[in-house]
Formats: sequence, structure tokens, C-alpha cells
Amino acid sequence: MKIYKTTVTDPYFNLASEQYLLENEPDDVFMLWRNERSVIIGRNQNAYAEINRKYVTDNGIAVVRRLTGGGAVFHDAGNINYSFIMKKGGARTLDFASFCAPVINALNSLGVPAELSGRNDLTVNGRKFSGSAQCVYNGRVLHHGTILFSADMSKMTNSLNADPEKMKSNGVKSVRARVCNLNEYLPDIDVLQLKDYLEKSVDGDVTEFSPEQIKGIEKLKREKYGTWEWNYGKSKTYEKTVKRRFPFGSVEVSYTSEHGVITDIKISGDYFGAAPTSALESSLTGTKLLRGDIVKALNGIESYIHGADSKQIAELFEI
Repeated sequence: MKIYKTTVTDPYFNLASEQYLLENEPDDVFMLWRNERSVIIGRNQNAYAEINRKYVTDNGIAVVRRLTGGGAVFHDAGNINYSFIMKKGGARTLDFASFCAPVINALNSLGVPAELSGRNDLTVNGRKFSGSAQCVYNGRVLHHGTILFSADMSKMTNSLNADPEKMKSNGVKSVRARVCNLNEYLPDIDVLQLKDYLEKSVDGDVTEFSPEQIKGIEKLKREKYGTWEWNYGKSKTYEKTVKRRFPFGSVEVSYTSEHGVITDIKISGDYFGAAPTSALESSLTGTKLLRGDIVKALNGIESYIHGADSKQIAELFEI
């Protein structure tokens, strides 16, 4: 295991560094990092729907899209982010428990009663302080998560457009009602001390980015993560849009059809999946709006939307 030690707080660089290591570092990786104020959106999300664009613009808050699925999160200097990049081996794609365990164990050793809740949240006394996400590339898994320590909750709630259906399903009225900062439970240390403790809790060889790696990361930042096309993309108008929340996450299907055939389609949401949704969209383009044809085109949907089946998603089309 290589432990990459970094003090960079540029969110565009940090998200690019994850992809660079996923694609180029042959060894297993653990990395802790912090970002300046930013909103990090899931790969499959509609940026325009997830953020309060005026607020983030007026307050100089960066918006960056990540490689993994899931929902939008707020980062600032009071938030620690951790990344594991490891060989997939025989593990299932979405094996959150094993990757969250080192964080839980480290916090438990400090007296924080942290535990895994649901599929990918870490909680203390029922309040969430961490969410995580995963993706797979070329036989390797990227698992990363947030750890709220002393984040600005006001800026968090003002930056994000909370999904009312998600809040309803969680039985709470607001984001702030269901999240917490760990400094409530660790009043005698600061965020950098916790970062240092977590870093030392994982066995491995500490290293830093080489000049060659930094050059590659900066290229990814310049050509991808720092671009409007990657982070926002084009906002298109579709003929029909249907959104529904499932146990595995929200899914929104927007499409246009001509003569009963899908001509353009966009699938978005806070779901997880091993394969990019763009491939699923391609398989649906040109499909007739007949239930049997839609279900057939959605064959293998588990790879794109984990936990879904073809009949569930077919119900989102007006057939």
C-alpha cells in the first residue's frame, strides 16, 4: 500500500489526482486530502438541478464532477476526504463495508461510536458525518468518502439543492437535521490532527507525488476537471422528463421521441454503477417506445444502475 501525502486543497487537482492514480499507479493507494470550498457532484448528476448556482457563483465555490456516482457533497477546509484505490480481486463492485472499516475502526479507537448505516453512510448516534462512493476501472476500484469534522453547515445547506423526496424517505426535514461534524465528539483535536491520525492508522509506505505525476495530474485538470464541459455540460430541453426515487437512489429519465422511437435521451440521478450511463443511453437511442423493446434495451442495467432491474426503469417511460 502506498500512502500519498498531500497538502493540496485545489479541488480540480485533487479530483484529477484520483483518476491519474486509478489509471497509472499499479500499487494499492490510500490518500487523505482536503478541498477549498467546493461542491462535488456525482458523475451521473445534473449539475443545474443539484446546486444553488447563484449562491455558489456569488461565494466563489467551485463545482467539480467526480468519477463516481452518488449525490452531491459540500467540501471545505473542515472536511477530510479519503481515497482507497485497490485491485478489485474477487470483491463485488460496490463493497462499501470493507473500505469503510478502517475509518470506522480508527474513529472507534478515538472513542467516537461511528458505524456504517445503510449502504454507504457513516453515522454517529444516527447522524451522518460521511458518505462514500465507488467506481471500477480496468480491474481496480476507487472508493472515496467524506469526513465532516468542522465543515460550515450554513454554506453546505445554501450550496446544495436538497431533494425533497430523499429527505422525505429519510424522515427528516432538512440536511442539517441529519448531518453532524465530528468535532462535537472530538473537541480536543483539530481537523489536521485527525487527518494525521487517520493517515497513521493505515499500514503503508508514505510517498508524495513525483514531478512526472504532477505533470500528468495537471494535464487532466486542464483538459477535463477544470472544464465547464465536464462539470456542467450542455443543458438540453427534452420532450418528457420523469423522476422517481427508488431504494437504490433517484433516477431521472429525460427523452425525446419521433414517431414512437427514442431519438435523444439523458439518464441522471444519485445512483451508483460500475459502467458509465452513457453506454446505457446509447443502447436506448433508436428504441421503440414499446415496453418489451425498452426492457430488452435495458438488459444488464445492474452494471449501470446498481440495484435496479429493467422493468423498474422501463416504468419511467410513457408507454
